[in-house]
Amino acid sequence: MKNNLFSLPIITRGAVAGALACSCWATAIARAADAKEAEAKDAFNPEEARNWIEIGGGGVFRSSGDDAAMRRRLQLPDGGFGGIEDFHYEQDLAKKGLLKIDGHGFAGSDDYGIKFDISRPELGYVQFGYSQFKTFYDGSGGYFPGNAKWFRLYNEDFDVSRGEVWFEAGLRKPELPEITIRYSHEYRDGLKDSTSWGDSNLTGLAGATATRNIVPSFLNINERRHNVRVDARHTVGNSDVGVGVRYEFSDQDNSRNMRRRALETGPSPAGAGTSIDRFLTHREEVKTDMLNFHAFSETRVKESLLFTTGYSFTTLDTDIGGSRIFGSSYEAIYDPLAANRQARDEGFHSLAGGAQMHQHVGNLNFMWTPLKDLAVVTGVRIEKQEMDAENDYFETTVGNAPGYASTGEDIRINSDRGILDVSESIELRYTGITNLVTYARASWMQGQGDLSEIERVGLPGTTDLLRSTEFDRSAQQYTAGLNWYPHRKVSTGAQYYHKVRNEDYGHTQDTTPNRTGNRYPAFLIAQDFTTDDVNFRVTFRPWSTLTLVSRYDLQFSTIDMQGDGLAKIESAEMTSHIFSQSVSWTPWSRLGLQATVSYAQDETDTPAYEATPAQQLVLDFTNDYWFANSTVTFVADDKTDISAYYSYYLADNYVNNSQFSQPFGAGAEEHTIGATLTRKLSERMRLKVRYGFFTYHDETSGGNNDFDGHLVYSSVQYLF
Repeated sequence: MKNNLFSLPIITRGAVAGALACSCWATAIARAADAKEAEAKDAFNPEEARNWIEIGGGGVFRSSGDDAAMRRRLQLPDGGFGGIEDFHYEQDLAKKGLLKIDGHGFAGSDDYGIKFDISRPELGYVQFGYSQFKTFYDGSGGYFPGNAKWFRLYNEDFDVSRGEVWFEAGLRKPELPEITIRYSHEYRDGLKDSTSWGDSNLTGLAGATATRNIVPSFLNINERRHNVRVDARHTVGNSDVGVGVRYEFSDQDNSRNMRRRALETGPSPAGAGTSIDRFLTHREEVKTDMLNFHAFSETRVKESLLFTTGYSFTTLDTDIGGSRIFGSSYEAIYDPLAANRQARDEGFHSLAGGAQMHQHVGNLNFMWTPLKDLAVVTGVRIEKQEMDAENDYFETTVGNAPGYASTGEDIRINSDRGILDVSESIELRYTGITNLVTYARASWMQGQGDLSEIERVGLPGTTDLLRSTEFDRSAQQYTAGLNWYPHRKVSTGAQYYHKVRNEDYGHTQDTTPNRTGNRYPAFLIAQDFTTDDVNFRVTFRPWSTLTLVSRYDLQFSTIDMQGDGLAKIESAEMTSHIFSQSVSWTPWSRLGLQATVSYAQDETDTPAYEATPAQQLVLDFTNDYWFANSTVTFVADDKTDISAYYSYYLADNYVNNSQFSQPFGAGAEEHTIGATLTRKLSERMRLKVRYGFFTYHDETSGGNNDFDGHLVYSSVQYLF
């Protein structure tokens, strides 16, 4: 199952009754089974069982708070669910063949899967299967604390179903090439939340600063992908060689659905005090065809030298369509006379176009062991990519009051891009010192490219934008580390890396020069990214029953940028500390304890806050949090195990700067407690009962996404 049954919420009578009924049913069956097994106890050995089925049922239920928030947080549906948690069956076939069937199926959570596997040693295998599961989302928007404004415009219980149907066959006959053929069909369907929220003036503020983007929006997902792959591999002399082809085509029809000025009135073409609530649907249609050819070889030149090489060619064709339309409902048809239209309601429709991309990738690698304790790995990678794109659409906008005139024009855009990247790497690993392993790695990348963009307005069209850009980019990373075992009870590890990435842009032609006040786009001419990271790990086992593991990670990053005509400045500085400590203790053969505590201190400083600290439009961002969990397991007897679990999460980064901007910092606290009882009812049967309680408080949403919930679940496993 994809769901986490131990992310377990008020227990309804039906759910409890269902779980208890499952337990009673299991007990009754177990008594009957024990009566039979008492006659032939030695005839069945559970260690030799090849097949099993585990059936379970229960539910997650909310005692208070928000249902959608609970579903998203726990990734479980609200209500009852049950079915086959796990099934495995295998059967010998004639002439050394083997049939295996694995599956699960849960009604309520729509989590299903089955896999058939038929294999025969020294001949090959055939596999096919199907799987589907849901990912749960919360469709809520933003919270404005100034007047406690919170929108609930629709049912926020969103989910997306993900599924796959596949078939695979492989030839594995000695002396013949290994051939693998696979086909898969994947899909995504459903609704999920979007953080591109709509704007609202219902904040209790006055003037130009009253608007906040807090109105919830959502994505409607409809995607299909087909994939066919054929690979062959064979050994020729001291070389392994392989070739393959992959063909993939996909169809996406997604939309982002927003509300602007929801539930508000104001001046509109219909008059003063009328609705200015607009529904916005931004549709994105993408169809792709991708074909890839690849080949590789691995050659053992001699005992101390391994040579590998590979090449890949990919061609990708993309067709696009879509629209951005305002209306009185979602999925509206464009209406230039819409009664509630507002100035600068900018959209488009009749989008048509596409892109073509060709990519070549090649690499060469050597692994050399000149000494018994020294290994050297070097490599080079070259990538060339070319892409050209063209699209047409009809752009629309709305003029100012009082006329609110709708106008539009045809737009055609062409672009071409080329990229060439060359990467080199080297790694050394030395084990010649007793109880010490040291390693060092270095990698470099040099790249260059060009981009041309043309925008034409009207038909046949006048050139509105003409830009040519050349760019250079480079990256380098250096890593050094060691693993040291100074004592049989102590092991340590340490690593440091330094990473740099530089990007420079030169706009050789631009009809929107930055000196005229129109600085966007093509404003940046340089960006530099630098990261330093150091981490340590110590494992200490003072006794055979106690293990302590300590970890620390420090990361420091900076981003420097330069705008056209301006000096280079540091635009962000990020510092992250992560501490963690875990303990595993078995004070008694029947009792085991595990606990982990971690603390992360993460801060991003920006000069935008330092420039205007009083206005607090842009704050330094913090993402600090605590997380702790512990598990206790007790073996009551040779048939009964009991375990208990507790976890705690705290983030205290919420800053209420709502007078100046929309606060986004995370403020949340969560407690989870649960217990599991496992009982061996017979040699063939095992019963498991689980209970969990969850409580979650979300300060960022003003408590609107708080919840308390319970889980009760029971399952029975039968071996055969």
